[in-house]
Amino acid sequence: MAVNKMAHRNGPLQEKTVNRSKEKLKVLPQEILEDVTVVQLILERNRLKNISGIKNLINLKTLNLSRNDLVDFPVEIAQLVQLETLYLNQNKIQTIPDGIFNQLQQLKFLKLSTNHLSKIPSDLGCCKSLQYLNLSHNSLKDLPEVVLELQNLKELFVEYNRLRELPAKLFENQNLEKFSAASNRLREPPDEVCAGGLKQIRSYFSQLRSSEADYVKRVKTMFLGSSMAGKSTLCKSLKQKQTVAVDVKDRTVGIEISEMKIEDFRFLFWDFAGQEEYYLTHHVFITPQALVILVIDLASYRTEDTQFNSKVGFWINNILMRVPDSVVLPVGTHVDQCGVEDVRDKKEDIQRRIQVMLDNRKKYLERRMDNLKENTEPALFSDQSSKLDELTNYNLQVLDLIPIDCTNYKDIDSFQHHILTAVQDKNIFPNVEKKLPHIYQAVESTITNLIKDKEIPDHGIVSVNEMLSGINHNGSFDRLAQDDLKDILRYLHRIGLIMWYEESTRLVGTVFVKPSFLITLFKASIIIHSWDCAKLCITNMVRRIVEQLQSIPRTVLMGEHAFMKDKERWASHFQTKAILYHKAMVALTKNLLQQMDSPEVKDIAEEIIGGRNEKGKLFSLLEHFEIFLALKPSNPLNPEAKEFKPGGKWEQKETDVPSEAYLFPSSLNGIEEVSKWWGEDQKEDLCVRIYFLPEIPQGFFHRVIIKACSFFTPHVVGSGRCHVVSNGKQLLIKENKEDDQNIEIRCRRPGKDGCKDDFDWPDMEETAEIYDM
Repeated sequence: MAVNKMAHRNGPLQEKTVNRSKEKLKVLPQEILEDVTVVQLILERNRLKNISGIKNLINLKTLNLSRNDLVDFPVEIAQLVQLETLYLNQNKIQTIPDGIFNQLQQLKFLKLSTNHLSKIPSDLGCCKSLQYLNLSHNSLKDLPEVVLELQNLKELFVEYNRLRELPAKLFENQNLEKFSAASNRLREPPDEVCAGGLKQIRSYFSQLRSSEADYVKRVKTMFLGSSMAGKSTLCKSLKQKQTVAVDVKDRTVGIEISEMKIEDFRFLFWDFAGQEEYYLTHHVFITPQALVILVIDLASYRTEDTQFNSKVGFWINNILMRVPDSVVLPVGTHVDQCGVEDVRDKKEDIQRRIQVMLDNRKKYLERRMDNLKENTEPALFSDQSSKLDELTNYNLQVLDLIPIDCTNYKDIDSFQHHILTAVQDKNIFPNVEKKLPHIYQAVESTITNLIKDKEIPDHGIVSVNEMLSGINHNGSFDRLAQDDLKDILRYLHRIGLIMWYEESTRLVGTVFVKPSFLITLFKASIIIHSWDCAKLCITNMVRRIVEQLQSIPRTVLMGEHAFMKDKERWASHFQTKAILYHKAMVALTKNLLQQMDSPEVKDIAEEIIGGRNEKGKLFSLLEHFEIFLALKPSNPLNPEAKEFKPGGKWEQKETDVPSEAYLFPSSLNGIEEVSKWWGEDQKEDLCVRIYFLPEIPQGFFHRVIIKACSFFTPHVVGSGRCHVVSNGKQLLIKENKEDDQNIEIRCRRPGKDGCKDDFDWPDMEETAEIYDM
């Protein structure tokens, strides 16, 4: 040490960066501790449990200790008074002692995410130069008041904690530019407001200061279950406060939405169709922190594996994968068709099997975490370990099954009381009450009145400008600015009352006040397809398509410049290539809209469907939801295209021009074309498998194919697989649903070298023909 100090006194300090990451270090090497010229020290992804001797590095400005095994906060860091950047994320630190941060006056960047911290020491406020602070993925119940003292803070992240409220004073700091508090179940401001970003949060607190607050108790309640289980009967009986018999022909098509009030709680009912062809849209509408009423037909239920998997297990798995922080209330229906002992036995069987599912999931996660820890290169898997640790914190609450006779109103009334008791329980719904500025409720009430007074058309499709004008004309409040309206629309969208897709440039100017009408639109394009060819044979699928096509009258066909013979060609192309032409989908949608008894719906047909040179809202929605892949013929090179920069982000611009045809990957029944282009798997192939617990989500692989094919023009799609080519490299993406479910990605070395910057050349020879023009 004496030699190094003498060298430092006799000449200028030569700043040095030392990177010893991913070396399985358990102690700091002595040669590092003796080198005071080190200014940046990177030690991430090691096995360090302490860093004794680090105090010797008195000139250290950057220290990266992320992804190690630190349990105790290294107190020697207090002596690194030149420190400006400190990474301690993804360790196991539980507490930070006082007397550390008051020594670090130069600290500008501090990352403490993914630890086990429940509080932050008050002396953090001494770090007046701090500009970046990340406390995400910890156990904080309150935002530390000391954070309010950091007036130079520009970025603050507190995601995945246990916060309930955020202080208004925090957002008075105009230096704060980036903030996120996702996944905290906040009541003030609500998560739905925080998701709008800093601008909306600041507007929220500003509105609270200038008006009274409303305390809203609203629970989004989703009715899920197999077809004909009794979801609609139960939902409508609760809503109408009497027993309601629902005929088979009146069963739910898509999603039906309604609202009811029980005491001071408002329940927003979403009744999801149980038919398989609608599963592909569930990812769009199923949202977190909800009450999920899982309806099970006890009369048809049998105490065997296949019955449980299809009627219960499938839904529990999907809830776990989509909304693991929800509460599930299983309801057994049709008990009037069962004996008393039969109901008791089936209830016990279902509850036992559900508990086994949850226990197995927990054991699987623990086993996966143990396997990663025992790996010879654990540092390489630290991100996966953190993600698994995060998943273990999600505990799906499944309440006891309630048997119910929907023909007996006494049971309906008792079930309503049971629901109310559940949402009033703070242990089950700890944050059901939200604090909102009065203007939020006032605007919502005005929209409701506009619908009742027929100021909004039956279809509920209005422009943002029309909405703003109607609200300002009819509302009993000061004139609302457009930015304030957008904040409220964003909130109403996230709680499920309306739909507003501001992230889509084609849809940002449109509000769907009646979300159920979206499903009516989907009916024209979705109900004719089967999303699981393994469960519906190709013959039945073609028959359904032909029936739909043959119902189109000649007048509709003529309007699309099509003939009767075209219907056979359309059906043939769907059968062989899972492709529907644009004209076919337009004709089907027009025929559906014309059958509706609403002049207003007919008036907006062109807006919904579009014209020859303009894409309608229906197709923008289906693309936004990744229901299909828009196919386009090869286009000549565009001299006005953006310059391609290797390594830069390539953004695809949304187009107003409709596609020629649309591919529905999940409706393909064969793999011959893919096999022809790919051939046999080879030992030299680079293979990656992505495993899913407990299974691949319904419709997920369908969207993977659509996303992959949207990036690479040369592609061939088959049943459960996709082959794409980029710069001579071949890639096979394959879904494996047997045993341990996974998506397999295989990459093959190109036969010859391509462009060194490696981007997707246009298919000049048109060898990847997808459909005939």
